Amino acid sequence: MNVVRAGTKTTQTGQSNWFTGQAWMDDIATLAETAGIHVLRVTFEPAARTAWHTHPNGQILHILSGLGRVQRAGEAVIEVRPGDTVIIQPGERHWHGAAPAHAMAHLAVHLATPAGNEVTWFEPVSDRDYLA
Repeated sequence: MNVVRAGTKTTQTGQSNWFTGQAWMDDIATLAETAGIHVLRVTFEPAARTAWHTHPNGQILHILSGLGRVQRAGEAVIEVRPGDTVIIQPGERHWHGAAPAHAMAHLAVHLATPAGNEVTWFEPVSDRDYLA
């Protein structure tokens, strides 16, 4: 058993090639050595969002606070609220982020491949897609 104390890890700013707008990532747990599981808390300022991306083994998002949006490629934008859980299938092209006038925070859980791949990033989400 390992207890990771609050405040022992620093918050990281989301990389500009992965996010539109400001986002912050807190690494909650990484069990790469044993299970390849990675858990992050991601906080988005209003209108901030990820770029289009996929996860080879899928992803689970659990909305903690605020109001957000998620979208699977080719489908309508879905509004998400605290307590909602989004299950993203392996290889499903998608994005997620905050609503236009609200911040949003979620836990993101995904499983890496044996080679360590967790995510494949694509182009930014256009304002047209985001506001659809």
